[in-house]
Amino acid sequence: MAVRATTSGPSRGAVRGSSHAVLGAALLGFFLISLDALIVTVALPDIGRGLGGGMAGLQWVVDGYALMFAALMLSAGALSDRVGAKRAFGGGLGLFALASVACGLAPGLGVLVAARLLQGAAAAVLMPASLALVRQGFADRAERARAIAIWTVGGAVAVAAGPLVGGALTASVGWRWIFFVNLPAGVLALALLAKVPASPRLPARLDGIGQVTAVLTMGGLTYGVIEGGAEGFARPVVVFSLLVAAVAAAGFLLAQGRGAHPMLPLPLFRTRVVTVSLVVGFMLNAAYYGGVFDFSLYLQQERGQSALHAGVMFIPMTALVAVVNLASARLAARYGPRVPMVAGQLVGAVGLLTLLGIGAHTNVWVVAGLMVPVGLGGALAVPALTAMLLDAVPADRAGTAGAALNTARQVGGAIAVAVFGALLAGGESFLTGMHWSVLLAAAGLLATAGATLTLPAAGRSSGPAMT
Repeated sequence: MAVRATTSGPSRGAVRGSSHAVLGAALLGFFLISLDALIVTVALPDIGRGLGGGMAGLQWVVDGYALMFAALMLSAGALSDRVGAKRAFGGGLGLFALASVACGLAPGLGVLVAARLLQGAAAAVLMPASLALVRQGFADRAERARAIAIWTVGGAVAVAAGPLVGGALTASVGWRWIFFVNLPAGVLALALLAKVPASPRLPARLDGIGQVTAVLTMGGLTYGVIEGGAEGFARPVVVFSLLVAAVAAAGFLLAQGRGAHPMLPLPLFRTRVVTVSLVVGFMLNAAYYGGVFDFSLYLQQERGQSALHAGVMFIPMTALVAVVNLASARLAARYGPRVPMVAGQLVGAVGLLTLLGIGAHTNVWVVAGLMVPVGLGGALAVPALTAMLLDAVPADRAGTAGAALNTARQVGGAIAVAVFGALLAGGESFLTGMHWSVLLAAAGLLATAGATLTLPAAGRSSGPAMT
């Protein structure tokens, strides 16, 4: 009687089931960290009424998250390699859930800001670990490309849903539930993660000096801008924080130039495509997140809209983000990435300039319509921007380049909220401050669009190869 051969490895069905669990967990993680960047924005007036605090305190509720997300992003990839993607993802997700509970139970604004800082730190760990899990779970290149495309949908859906979900929860059950809503998704992601095989642990060294100086640079700058806008830039504590940021920035550059294992190798910036791409990424997020911050407050504080109605007003701006992301990829494939990059920045800039005509009695649906180009411009530019950046660096630098881009984008959002808030607080009126904010953002996008035009049309590197 013939004996049927057996194999000692996992069955095809088991492997496929593991891949589905990997993708589900990674997608949920990316969804959560993207959602929490925006879900809080429309709840800010209610948070202010419930916990007290002025404009500066509300800015910190937004920027505390973005600040730690950006500052720890570069090190988090190395941490994920060192402890294994599955372990890093599980630890980051658990910390994110605990921080969400702390946010929801916060008795005062100080506790809420501290919990948001913790949330941002957890998000920084989750981002690279989620991508590493996808890389681990899909060995086939075509399947991995499809998985990454699905993974990006999680972020796009979160961006679109954030203001609406935040407004609906705030209006119906209270602002604290915008944080508690993270728990069911977190539990589901952990359940899926339990089905994922253990990740390999790779040798990776952390850049301690670089990490500390990065946190001091971003923290000092953000604090100085926020508090300077609220209390005046001549205050000793504001001057001191800005000096700390400057000294820390110099220390960071020195550590990256001379360190044995820098978190952001300076040779990366010898390529003009990389430098311009990071500046463009910074400005796109500054315009988008700064705009959402401004208009959330405008709709509620100036126009008397409820949190739910304010969230609904963002639907036209965010609803087509995923569709335009796909269109950007097709345009980049046909014409090169520079075309959708420039087009997206110009669309965003024109949209911002039209918002200069908004007054105290402009129809709110007109306002919602005028905000649409701001969202579509970023959705058109970012996928092409990412492709151009990754094409400009060697394969072994792709992870670092991607982390640098995400860091630049998060820093852009954080600085925009700080600067726009300062303009709102320091202007003759709210509308004056808002108009200066959108004018500044539009000017920035026009400048970066001009810089993008200096890049090669096909997205080839214009600088020396990196070693």
